[in-house]
Amino acid sequence: MADVNRGNRPLSPHLQIYRPQLTSMTSIFARITGVALLGAAILVVWWFFAAAMGPGYYDFVNGLMTSFIGDVIMFLALWALCYHALSGLRHLIWDIGIGLEVDTAEKMGLGVIFGSVILAIIVAIIV
Repeated sequence: MADVNRGNRPLSPHLQIYRPQLTSMTSIFARITGVALLGAAILVVWWFFAAAMGPGYYDFVNGLMTSFIGDVIMFLALWALCYHALSGLRHLIWDIGIGLEVDTAEKMGLGVIFGSVILAIIVAIIV
């Protein structure tokens, strides 16, 4: 059935009006990093596939993956993995019912951001 009151209802605020919050932005970015991790996994599978295809093709792909651009992409993938894992841990804590207050949730969001950067740098240095 058609909604006869369609024009009389107030509209929801749009992105130009709504002020993004740290918690919503970190949650959205967790989804983005999840998709980026899929792309990084495809690159790693391509690397393994090249190793199975033979030394000529492997040398080509390995040259791309170990170049400066490849190193940057792999570091960003490492950071995305750290961010996604810490964000998932934050959501798990929220599912338990801890840290749902606004101040605590924002501190946890900042912890995810800075913690992921620090963790990625530590892992990159160790490995």
